[in-house]
Amino acid sequence: MKAIRLTLAACIFGLTSLLPVHAETGVTDSTITLGMSVPLTGPASAHGQEIKNVVSAYFDQVNKAGGVNGKKLQLVALDDGYDAAKAVANTKTLIETNKVFALIGYYGTASITDSMNNVFGPAGVPMIGGISGAMSIRQAPSANPNNKFMFNLRASYADEAEAIGTQLVTLGMKNIAVFYQNDGFGKAGLEGLTTALKKHNLAPVATGTVERNSEDIAKAQEAIAKANPQAVVMVTLFKQSALMVKGLRKAGLGPMFMTLSPAGPEQLTQELGNDARGIGISQVMPYPWNDTVAVVKDYQRLIGKPTAPSYMGIEAFVMAKTATEAIRKLGKDLTREKLVATLEGMNQDIGGYRVAFGPNNRAGSHFVELTVLGANGKLMK
Repeated sequence: MKAIRLTLAACIFGLTSLLPVHAETGVTDSTITLGMSVPLTGPASAHGQEIKNVVSAYFDQVNKAGGVNGKKLQLVALDDGYDAAKAVANTKTLIETNKVFALIGYYGTASITDSMNNVFGPAGVPMIGGISGAMSIRQAPSANPNNKFMFNLRASYADEAEAIGTQLVTLGMKNIAVFYQNDGFGKAGLEGLTTALKKHNLAPVATGTVERNSEDIAKAQEAIAKANPQAVVMVTLFKQSALMVKGLRKAGLGPMFMTLSPAGPEQLTQELGNDARGIGISQVMPYPWNDTVAVVKDYQRLIGKPTAPSYMGIEAFVMAKTATEAIRKLGKDLTREKLVATLEGMNQDIGGYRVAFGPNNRAGSHFVELTVLGANGKLMK
């Protein structure tokens, strides 16, 4: 009987060893699938399309070189039209239907925050990079457990607004107004600027607000025009920013205009033509025309000519490169848990741009520099 039991045990062990080993969701013997929800239509579609195109191009480049540890990277990109509710629905689809391993490159504060708190945070699916500088997605996991799965690669809106406020005060300006989008993005910028001004015993002389996806700025323009400010900081996207510039100039006012990185210099120039000249824009990525910086040179080589470099493009490149390097470090044993741990331990120079996280740090960078739009939409440092 003992011999029979030993024989049966050996048979069972042998059969078990032939069964397929359980793989993490989104990982097969030959592929790793990542998901993205961005505005491919609507007012921010130019940004969403560029993010998708650059990340896809980078993954294609990696795949042609053999992939990541023998596996090819796949991207599933869904359109949310810059609508947070659609982004949440897309995230559920990406996780439950498309079965992605991780997420990458979402666009917009509300889209990211709502998706994090309602979907990918509770599901334990990591998000690498996203176009938002809101502090709500930079909280330590000890403050919000859902933040454990959010890895930001850009400086916060507070970092950007503080840099703008400090620069304006240094130039001797005291009468500074704020035009902001009435959502997490706009309010974060307003808070950052207010904090910067407070350090110099100043406060905004006027504020005006506009709803998300709206172009109705009449009340905001009236409130800001009454204050006749020396400078207007616009925490809005390009269409709303362009409308404010046109409106105040038509009213005979000539303040200095400053805006944050999400506005998009190319789109501002398209909307305003030469009237965009002189608008200051804070940036959270290296100057994408400076090919003496390694990450910029690699980005330019990826997009090739005649595609024009852009800040949105290089940010998408940094997202794709960071995600790829983190996944590469996992080796053959890919799990979401190990990806989170790997990202938490990351402190890496990726070619002139450093990304550093920690167990309680979800702000991978605080890099900010100021640029100004010159003639023909050329950005100058």
